[in-house]
Amino acid sequence: MPQKVTRRRAIQIGTAGTLGYLFTGPTYSVTRAFGANEKIRVAGIGVGGKGSGDIQQAGELMEVVALCDIDEERLNSRAATWPSAKKYFDYRKLLDEMAKNIDAVTVSTADHSHAPAAVLAMRAGKHVYCQKPLTHTVFEARLMREVAAKQKVCTQMGNQGSALNGLRRAVELIHAGTLGPIREAHVWTNRPAHYWKQSPDITARPKEAPVPKTVHWDEWIGPAPMRPYALAFSPRPAYHPHDWRGYWDFGTGALGDMACHTTNMAFRALKLGAPTAVVAEAGEINPETYPAWAHIQYLFAARGDAPACTLHWYEGSRDGKRVLPPEELLAKLLKKGEKLSDSGSILVGDKGVLFSPNDYGARFRLTPEKDFEGLQTATPEKLPAGVDKGEDPHMKKEWTDAIKAGKPALASSNFDFAGQLTETMLLGNIAVRFAGTKLEWDATKLRFTNSDAATKFVSKEYRKGWDFLTRG
Repeated sequence: MPQKVTRRRAIQIGTAGTLGYLFTGPTYSVTRAFGANEKIRVAGIGVGGKGSGDIQQAGELMEVVALCDIDEERLNSRAATWPSAKKYFDYRKLLDEMAKNIDAVTVSTADHSHAPAAVLAMRAGKHVYCQKPLTHTVFEARLMREVAAKQKVCTQMGNQGSALNGLRRAVELIHAGTLGPIREAHVWTNRPAHYWKQSPDITARPKEAPVPKTVHWDEWIGPAPMRPYALAFSPRPAYHPHDWRGYWDFGTGALGDMACHTTNMAFRALKLGAPTAVVAEAGEINPETYPAWAHIQYLFAARGDAPACTLHWYEGSRDGKRVLPPEELLAKLLKKGEKLSDSGSILVGDKGVLFSPNDYGARFRLTPEKDFEGLQTATPEKLPAGVDKGEDPHMKKEWTDAIKAGKPALASSNFDFAGQLTETMLLGNIAVRFAGTKLEWDATKLRFTNSDAATKFVSKEYRKGWDFLTRG
């Protein structure tokens, strides 16, 4: 009897390739253009924290008809704004019961639930706005990209720097060859720092604690392996509502939290796509949380006229000192008395260097400054105009405009782009597990050609009842 080709088996034998034809599940195509005055009906999945702002901004452009959150306090707080919206704790039930009454959803859950909620919605023909990082695994990023394309739905990832005029101008300048060939890029972040705890502060499973009465724990765990609710440092919860970011099972660490912002400009400007290899240095690995620090190198082949290049990512602190780009490079860029920003990016070209002390790459200077006097760096001249501020609401406007026009490409961080960005960046979270080993990447087959052990981390197992992503 032929062996059934499940998602896990496909990756093991290296035949996953493009995944849509294997793992799309049942789909319904209801995509259409909307009339100029026709209201789009939207549901919010995850409406606390960042999700509160996401559904608020979407609700200013659409009609909010349903809300979903596993935390009753957060759910009821948002529901006060839209008292007629139906309330849910389980997005599966929402999408089942409201399928005929919604056109779009926002997904602003913990990382591990992004893809399950978004793919389920897209398979039902719904347009999706999903927070960054797009997914929890490399496999999910590829799947999100392909399901969005097959369903012809309009999508947007919430890396709001994409909407800024400065970022778009930086991309234009690099595309125009202003800095000449670029062979290296450096991106750094101050995460996790004081934002959440992971290694070395937490390296073992936190102590179990009673589940708050307002929290629906099974629904929060969702597709992840079941574990008890816990407190990390009493009374601070270990996972929900915030610190899940540092745990392997739920978050994507500093890389997932910030790379979709801070590498966005470089990724667009250098037209990076998939790397040929990735290699990392990192702190000690433990079974619960991401390492304390990492320096990850993504190696890219030549692309058209662009030469091969390396993107360096830096995060965390090693022996009490932040992991940052080389001091000799920074010394050439920082002005007298200038302190290095908490996060930023550097693109090193043959004719000059772009230095951005900014999360989004939207504020930058070109050096040597005398070589670029008179060159405006604030406004795009060929790319569509964005905004100078209010970038987060503008991302929802782009998404709404795309839905109304029936043109997914109008959204600047649609899943065709965001899926590739996320897929590439999350390779780094595999590389840190195999620090010191150069992992050769075959993007077509979604596998590392020199490491079956590393390939196993391209995807994951899903808990029963939440395993619909991989049903053929």
